Amino acid sequence: MSNSQSLEGTRAVVTGATGGLGRAMAAALVRGGAQVVVTSRSRERAEEAARELGAGAVGIASDVRDQESVARLVGAVHERFGGIDLLVNNAGIGMRTVNPRFLEQSLPFWEVPPDGFRDVIETKLTGVFLVARAFVPVMLAAGSGRIVNISMSTSTMTRVGFVPYGPAGAGIEALSRIMAAELAETPVRVNMLLPGGATATGMVPADAPTEVRARLLDPSIMGPPIAWLASEAAEDVHDERIIASEFPEWLTARSSSTL
Repeated sequence: MSNSQSLEGTRAVVTGATGGLGRAMAAALVRGGAQVVVTSRSRERAEEAARELGAGAVGIASDVRDQESVARLVGAVHERFGGIDLLVNNAGIGMRTVNPRFLEQSLPFWEVPPDGFRDVIETKLTGVFLVARAFVPVMLAAGSGRIVNISMSTSTMTRVGFVPYGPAGAGIEALSRIMAAELAETPVRVNMLLPGGATATGMVPADAPTEVRARLLDPSIMGPPIAWLASEAAEDVHDERIIASEFPEWLTARSSSTL
């Protein structure tokens, strides 16, 4: 990482960071020198992930579906770091929790269990709302802050058999756009980041067909864009939808347009 992108002194929170995309982003931030809180519903998993990520990481249990749990997270971050510079809203659960065989045998929406629907929506969408709602006042009071909401490909949002995962992603995009508009005249920046395709995470069954697994992106693809979004180079970036698999080209085009 160049000096312009050093993350020394950056205080970050990455929700749902014990595996998959969250773990990859937390690792990239720690490598850049940031102090990173990694969260999970499980305290044990959060603390284990933090130990594995290194001295720059701290594990804190937090359930993004629960307002009181989120409030405790805000308090813990303030107590340990004194504030927050970057919030990465990544926590989510996938289609396996609703239909373990979703790749082979999709369920029409009328057969999706209501409890499963609620759990996915509350984790992926309501969680973004609750965590951002809790941290934004802290950022506004400090006069700075960045939020990155993790989204998904548009095709996934409307894919047959992907209720409720797809609608949750569409909701994140709508919420992110509104957040960005309402914070446009403030020092808090809001952007979206998505892999650009299915990734090799726990959301994809281990026994998925070989041809499916061959197309999966490595979660590390999220590292370069999240590190850049946390850096000084991105201090004025706002209301962008960045696709990780296209990040080098996007960054080159952006650099050319700002010359």
